[in-house]
Amino acid sequence: MSTNAQSAPTAGGGPWLSIVGIGEDGPAGLGKTALGAIAAAEWVFGARRHLELLPTHLDGQGAQQRREPWPQPFDLAFERVFSLRGSAVCVLASGDPMWFGAGAKLAARLAPGEYRVLPALSSTQLAAARLGWPLQDATVLRPVSADPPLAPELALTRVRLHLADGARLLILSADARTPGLLAELLRGDGWGASVLTVFERLGGPAERRREAAADHWAESDIDPLNLIAVVCRAPAGWRPRPRRTALPDDAFSHDGQLTKRDVRALTLSRLAPGPGELLWDVGAGCGSIGIEWMRSEDGCRALAIEPDAGRRGMIAHNAAALGVPELVVVAGRAPDALADLPAPDAVFIGGGLTAAGIAERCWAALRPGGRLVANAVTLQSEAALAALRAEIGGALTRVQAADAAPLGRFDGWRPAMPITILAATKPGDESLVET
Repeated sequence: MSTNAQSAPTAGGGPWLSIVGIGEDGPAGLGKTALGAIAAAEWVFGARRHLELLPTHLDGQGAQQRREPWPQPFDLAFERVFSLRGSAVCVLASGDPMWFGAGAKLAARLAPGEYRVLPALSSTQLAAARLGWPLQDATVLRPVSADPPLAPELALTRVRLHLADGARLLILSADARTPGLLAELLRGDGWGASVLTVFERLGGPAERRREAAADHWAESDIDPLNLIAVVCRAPAGWRPRPRRTALPDDAFSHDGQLTKRDVRALTLSRLAPGPGELLWDVGAGCGSIGIEWMRSEDGCRALAIEPDAGRRGMIAHNAAALGVPELVVVAGRAPDALADLPAPDAVFIGGGLTAAGIAERCWAALRPGGRLVANAVTLQSEAALAALRAEIGGALTRVQAADAAPLGRFDGWRPAMPITILAATKPGDESLVET
């Protein structure tokens, strides 16, 4: 909410802004209160298709009512609507305005007394009703509007995070291309037996339903306003990919710069991802820590800082393949590459501990209560960890894993190199002074 937002009621004493959800059936699907809010408004905003659903005149409508389509780009809409604060304004939005809708964006910028929300049925509610699905058992995805924006093909790779045998997905399409792109992705990943049901213009007189397995999807004349329901069918030999335990090493493309599975699990437990938190993965290698961080909790964000161009390409590939294409890859070498990055909630230093200024910069940038975890393999980096611990505190842990491997006619233990892990939590506002 804006810190300087002031409640600005209309002359009648109520909220000046009504956010009304409307479906493809137009005013016929609205209740008395919603129809009254539209009729009483001096200004009505909405997408062109929403405005076109309204009759020229509603009972009780003022003669001077103005109707305006949303400006482009959409961010200009906020300035336009807020410039009318104090007038009777109505905003039309699809279905439930607070469900992936414009209503949530408007409400976040207003004081509670300034607006009211009058929702209609959402497209996901309608689709679940048509399919007979318990809505709480389905996963709803909207693979668009990423920050930063992603190409539709890349944004759709988020679906991979939710693929599981028997899973039910409801996917809000970006446009007419989305069903075909999704079918192509599922076929390419071996999930071609999954069944797609595409609903077009749900709830209106032009509603249409198409259904086919991804392997056989061939529809091309899809309406841009569509929603896709998917019943996932796993390929033969499919191995589940957990979200909250470390993935197998072969899930990542890498050139040897990979935090191995057992150490990765220990590292992530100390980083302690929380919903919406931001991680700096410094010296990211193939991006395994940042990717696992983002997979572990909805809304987790990560910046992968990596100087090597080839490894940056692997990070982007791995992120898309594992369902978190929003991971941001930062080109450059720490500590210089850390300048002007948003403050992190956690930092992982996987490389560069012996370089001057990296740990100090990371600790200084970390939010109070944030976690710093650093791993060392060499004697020199272990010494750097010991020195860092003397400055900031924290716990040192030394681990060594060993795997069974052939030894002549028998098997023996083949130990990996020992890893030293420093985990520290930043108290209060304390920070190291950079030198």
